[in-house]
Amino acid sequence: MNPPERRGLYPEIEPYDRGRLKVSDIHELSYEQAGNPSGRPVIFLHGGPGGGIVPVYRRVFDPQRYRIVLLDQRGCGQSTPKNELRDNTTWHIVSDLEVLRERLGISAWQVFGGSWGSTLALAYAQKHPERVLEIILRGATPWRETDMDWEFEHASVVWPDVWDKVVKLLGVSDRRGVLEGFWARLSSEDEAVRREAALMWAQWEVVKCSLVPDWNPASEWALSYVDGLALIECHYCRNGAFLDDGQLLDEMPKMARIPGVIVQGRYDMCTPMGGAWEIARLWPAAELRIVADEGHLFLEPGILHEMICATDRFCAKSG
Repeated sequence: MNPPERRGLYPEIEPYDRGRLKVSDIHELSYEQAGNPSGRPVIFLHGGPGGGIVPVYRRVFDPQRYRIVLLDQRGCGQSTPKNELRDNTTWHIVSDLEVLRERLGISAWQVFGGSWGSTLALAYAQKHPERVLEIILRGATPWRETDMDWEFEHASVVWPDVWDKVVKLLGVSDRRGVLEGFWARLSSEDEAVRREAALMWAQWEVVKCSLVPDWNPASEWALSYVDGLALIECHYCRNGAFLDDGQLLDEMPKMARIPGVIVQGRYDMCTPMGGAWEIARLWPAAELRIVADEGHLFLEPGILHEMICATDRFCAKSG
């Protein structure tokens, strides 16, 4: 018997609306809407922290049935000021989502978050459960101390060759020392120092994202780290995402009845499966979909298939 065909992206679409949202004296955010203005509303939360929206994110939703809302978070993408760290925390972004929801006249919406976006989705749902129809997470992480220990220390057992480059650049090998060493360089006034540190940060990120990483320091992805992504990521990592250790797991009962799907690659080495497992264990209304042969990346075929199956299922339920 042939295996069932995996789902692929919906066709390319352009936004029907683009806007700016002033959320503080400092920050003005960029957002867009695509799909069906009368469809099921969904907010897409990008990764990073420090990423930004890209056109492919629109394409995991049926454009005939979804009202797709995408937001560049503080300091990211087309939001301004670019790379601004003042008043840039998890809880500021949670507040921004409410301001945007009210601006758009949406009473409640689906929340879709991948990687860092999954952490943000959990924080938002626990703060405003009455505003969430359902949740889809990809590469989920509750952002505990143990998750950061893996990210910036223990993962070295799998990639000692790349970790050796990190240690040689920074002169330290424990998590706190690595983060502080990166921070000193990423915030340096010397552009060459910032660039070297950003590219090293990017390489350490990339190797953990896929079973077959393709590291190219001249790639668009790598250069996005030079352009500020590494700085914002480091800002959040140094501050524990502005969460108490284990906070998101402790507060799972607040969102226990919200339907959800967690899509997780078995070999995700960026946000390892233990975090998704713990989230699912405490969330009785959610289904954990484990992709047996893949890692962390958004466009890995099995990950993509499960995400689109989830978005299709929820819009079908809405009629």
